[in-house]
Amino acid sequence: MKKILFALLLSSNALMPASACTGISLSALDNSHIQARTIEWGESNLNSRLIVSPRDYAFTSTMPDQQAGLTWRSRYGFVGISVSDDRFIGEGVNEAGLNAGLFYFKGYGSLTPFDPNHVKNSITDMDFVRWMLSNFKTVEEVKAALNTINIVTVYLDKDGQPSPTAHWRVTDKSGKSIVIEIMNQGEINIYDNNVGVLTNSPTFPWHVTNLNNYVNLQPGSSAPRQFGDAKATSFGIGTGFLGLPGDITPPSRFVRAAFYVSTAPDAKTAEQAISQAFHILNNFDIPIGSEFNNEHRAHIPDLPSATQWTSVIDQNNGFLYYKTMYDSQIKQVDVNNIDFNIEKEKAYPLDNGKFSVKAIKL
Repeated sequence: MKKILFALLLSSNALMPASACTGISLSALDNSHIQARTIEWGESNLNSRLIVSPRDYAFTSTMPDQQAGLTWRSRYGFVGISVSDDRFIGEGVNEAGLNAGLFYFKGYGSLTPFDPNHVKNSITDMDFVRWMLSNFKTVEEVKAALNTINIVTVYLDKDGQPSPTAHWRVTDKSGKSIVIEIMNQGEINIYDNNVGVLTNSPTFPWHVTNLNNYVNLQPGSSAPRQFGDAKATSFGIGTGFLGLPGDITPPSRFVRAAFYVSTAPDAKTAEQAISQAFHILNNFDIPIGSEFNNEHRAHIPDLPSATQWTSVIDQNNGFLYYKTMYDSQIKQVDVNNIDFNIEKEKAYPLDNGKFSVKAIKL
């Protein structure tokens, strides 16, 4: 079991840049709320699958020592995309419109230490998303229930050290959005996400403060100006946001995503916002190999991209859209038409695992 744990994979310091998730939130004038994100992992195929989870279903969280932890029954059915293991939901939405997803938080996340003598109310960090999606309708319900559980690491290495963990974005149909960060061995911090962006380390407040370094950025082009007798003019569009960081570090992606979200035109409909979300996140695709230094280039895996999938969730209308590193054609899942009275969870492939091109005869 250990070899398939996502958290174990993330414990490789040399490959840390490969885990570079970027999340954005958009809304439309018809009061639709859209949650979108990418997920990156450049070391191997995450074997992500589409998971359909029923209502009134029994869950048990498995502790790092393989004991049974918290057991609960689901109030809501949900659809999600798994990472590495079908139990571990990276992003999803339930039938009530609650959305939750995990984002890598290496070096800053610090969970309650695992105590094998007190596991009754404990769940692992990789079970946290499905616990929220299966139980709650609103952000406020999630917040109120956080003090009823202990969130512990999914994996302890041979020296007893915990695996790196995540921080989480949680949103509901009203547009309420929060970021949950657990630090200092279990201290829970909850922040309103008024920026509509989440990436990775460091902390969410740090990223928001860092935006102060980019107050000069503006859409469009800068006006001409004089340098003595010489008149300087723009070579083309975009001089208003010269200095927008383009690298793939979490701080740079946060600034870039915040700029694109804040300058996006008002979408009239959910469909327009969904299209805009995919276009914005196209800027965050990471080509395979760019995160490997010369020492590791001989071992670059046979993957088409480090961005393994991109999802866009229309909470109010009940749709999940996604595309993958193999297939850029957008697929739609209608949550409203799913029978959540099934007896057990179902898992479906996201694609056929092959790059393909459809020929068009003219």
